[in-house]
Parts: sequence; C-alpha cells; structure tokens
Amino acid sequence: MDRMEQTTEEFRQDLAGFRKMTDKFYAKEISVKEYKGYSGGFGSYAQRGGKASMLRLRLPGGRLTKEKLRFIADMVAEYGIRKVHFTTCQTVQLHDLDAKSVCEIMEKALDAGIVTRGGGGDFPRNVMVSPLSGVEKGEYFDVMPCAEAVSDYLLGMVRTVKMPRKLKVGFSNSPANETHATFRDLGFAARQDGTFDVYSAGGLGNKPRTGVKVAEHILPSEVLYYVKAMVDTFVEYGNYENRAKARTRYMQETLGADGYKKAYLEKLEAVKASEELTLDIAGRSGAYFAAGEDKAHDAVGVTGKRVIPQKQEGLYAVAYHPIGGVPKPSKFKEIYEVIKDMDKAELRIAPDETVYIINLNGEEAEKVLAATADGADNLFETSVACIGAAVCQIGLRDSQGALADIVKEVKKYDFADGVLPRIHISGCVSSCGTHQIGTLGFHGGVKRVDDAAKPAFTMHVNGSCLEGEERFGEQWGMMLQEDLPAFFAELGQAVQAEGTDFQTWYRKDPERFRKLADKYLY
Repeated sequence: MDRMEQTTEEFRQDLAGFRKMTDKFYAKEISVKEYKGYSGGFGSYAQRGGKASMLRLRLPGGRLTKEKLRFIADMVAEYGIRKVHFTTCQTVQLHDLDAKSVCEIMEKALDAGIVTRGGGGDFPRNVMVSPLSGVEKGEYFDVMPCAEAVSDYLLGMVRTVKMPRKLKVGFSNSPANETHATFRDLGFAARQDGTFDVYSAGGLGNKPRTGVKVAEHILPSEVLYYVKAMVDTFVEYGNYENRAKARTRYMQETLGADGYKKAYLEKLEAVKASEELTLDIAGRSGAYFAAGEDKAHDAVGVTGKRVIPQKQEGLYAVAYHPIGGVPKPSKFKEIYEVIKDMDKAELRIAPDETVYIINLNGEEAEKVLAATADGADNLFETSVACIGAAVCQIGLRDSQGALADIVKEVKKYDFADGVLPRIHISGCVSSCGTHQIGTLGFHGGVKRVDDAAKPAFTMHVNGSCLEGEERFGEQWGMMLQEDLPAFFAELGQAVQAEGTDFQTWYRKDPERFRKLADKYLY
C-alpha cells in the first residue's frame, strides 16, 4: 500500500466519528459552533439555519476527470441534489444535503478517488493550478505534476499537523496568475526558464497582503522543501490565540516582511538538512499529453469566443461558465454523456468559476459547445460570486441573488460583449468572490439609510491579479443592493454610447466613472 492509499484508508476510518457528530448536530445535541469546529475538517459545514449541509469535494488543480464527473452525476441522481457550486478554489460544492446524504456521499467519494478531508477547517486546502496547465498556448511550463505531488504531500499532514488556520497553496503557469499565486499563503509562480519564484504569507480578506518573495529560480523537483518550510514556519510563528489574526499574512505584521523571510529561510535550511523531499517530476504521469504523445484529430476547424486552441495542434478547450458558478445539477450527466467516449477529454475548474472541457478535436468541440450553450454569453456574465448568505453561515449578503438581479436587468439592453467588465461579488469581507483583485469588486454589508438598515455592498475599483501588476482595488464607498442593477444599466449605456469596451472607456477618463458611481454610493 503506497502512502496515498494509506492516507485514504485513514480518512475512511475517521468517518465513523463524523457520522456520530453529524447525528448529534441534527438531533440538536451540539451547537452550530461545536459542529462547525469538527465538520469543517471533513469538508462539510452546516448551511445557514442548520437544517442542511454542504460538502466540498477536493479536486487538486481543479481536475475533474471523466470518472469523477460521472461520480458527481451519479450522486446528483441518487440523492436528488438540487444545488451545486463551482468554487473559486477550484472545487465542487454539493448543497442542501441531509445528514444521511452528506455522510454517505463523503464515503462514496473516497471510492471514486475524491477526498473531502481537510476541505474546511484549519487544514491545507485544495491545491490550485492554472486551469489550462499542460495544454495552454504560451504557458511557461506545465505545473500540474508539481501541484498534484504537493496535494498528496499535504493530505498526509491532515491528521498529524495542527496549524493555526487554513493553508492555501497555488501554482501559476504564466504571469496571468489565474490562481493568485502571488497572493497565496504559499504560491509558486512559473518562470520562462522552467523554474519557480516562491511567494509566501499572502492572502485576501481582512487586511489583505501580497506574498513575500522568499525564493527565486527554484527547480520543480524542490517544491516539497518549500511546502514543508511553509508549514513549519506557520506552526512556529502563527497565532494560535486569536483566530482573527491567525492566517499566514499576519506573520508579516508580527515579524515584518524581512523578518518573516528570514524565519522562513531558516526553516527551509533546516528542512533541506534533515529531510529528503526531492521529486521525480519526469516520473509523475501527466493528465494529458507527455512529449511525443498525440491524440488523433480531425480536419474540422472550430472557432468561437468559447473555443481555445490548445498548444497541441488540432485540439481545443471549450469554456463553460454557468451564471454565478452554479450549473444545473443535471449538467454533470449531460456533459459526461457527451464526453465519455472522447479520448483524454476532462474538465478543469478555474478560479473564476469557469469550467474548461479540454483535449477535444474539432468535431468533439462542436458537440461540447452545443451541450454547454446555457452558460455565460459575454464577459459580464462570467462574473464571479461566492455562494452567498442564503447558504453560508458567515455571509452577510446574498451575492448570488445580487448577481442574478444585475444580469437580469442588463440583459434588457443587449450590450455588446466587453461593454461591462467581469465583476467579483463576495457576501462578506472574506473575499471568497475575490472582490479585492477584480476590475470591479463588491463585498456585502449593511448601510443605514433614513434610520433603516439596508442590504449593501462596498465597491472596490481597479484591482489586479496579474503578476507584476498586483494591486488591491480602492474602496469607493457602499452601494445599496437594490441600486446595483440600475448602476450597471447606466454604466453599460454610457460605455456603449461611445462604441467601446469598459476597460478602454475607464482608462480614457477615470474621473467620469467616479462621477457616475458617486450617484449611487454612500
């Protein structure tokens, strides 16, 4: 039995404890807080109101193979699952589950090679990867094998290492920085020469920070040394007393950026002196195409705004973005039935809640395009929203509902693609919707107007996640939720009137955007 098989069996043994605690919670023998402290470590939380559960399926790198896709489709059918969400951490969340369902699906997931353990709580979370790694034109190199090795390694720590809070690790394959590697607790940013720069102790949310660059030009075979050094540094210097200041970014505050880097490099030196963690990257099987391997492709050329030519000649990826990252649950079976006989086809979940179906020849791409025609039709409809306060215990506002209302309103105007930008909406300051690094972002709150508390969102403007251009958006004030549709309708009309796109319109005269927004801001 290899290490991963042993880890999986250990997780299976833990399920009896989860079942017992879940039964106690639904029998109202323990509180929501007590249950949350336990269930999060299994990737499950009670939803708002305490009458249903969600379950988060870890999918390293956002990879959803045909086998795992079929598993989700089967669970949707067997348990009548009514709500599913693609998350900004490249996972799938199943919602509105009863006690029996959440326990049984968790166990069956292990048989399908899907782990939920550590999907919440103070544990290493899903390892993130640029979604088209391995097939993307222009990428520096394929980072997926490194990320999968790191995922396996971190899963082995779930039962043995007690950290102050969660740990998020990301890999990017280019300066597009889709996984926000330079903002992560630990991020590996690929370089053109086939090495990584390493960033540490960053994070979004309350008091966001970009990561400290702790190393440059590290070989892919060395990534586990840097992961272990991160864990050791966090365990020694992280805050176990105050959860509000326990994330890794607060170590920059307590130690200073230079002091943090010094502490991290001391741990790294100790790890390198005492452990053998070198990876055989060449020996790790890829998910797609090794050098010289090919897939038969046809002469069918396919184009379209949702079609991305891969670096493998004659092959394509197709983008599918359900509004708010919430597909119809039946969509899993629909897509599976379309791709099940397509050689090497698989899904990749992106940090912006888009799903890519990759490794398609022209004829296959056309079939997938038809099967996913219900998704976003333009850039604005690919906007990002967390699951929101209707489901989340800590959320303040219904981010999904807010986005749906805006989309419904702007559809009336038939704006050209790009007239409105992609926006990012979080139900609270936690930034699950990555509002702090979007072109336009919003996080939920409350605003008193005429002695009445009203649902509102704080507006963030001009954030960026691009490597070398990282910045957090400026907070401009609060906008009532009820005013958001009218604001975007007016913005779209102003941009469309000039026959341009939002980015060009904004750069030309940022002050006029400020004047337009001020009409709605408090």
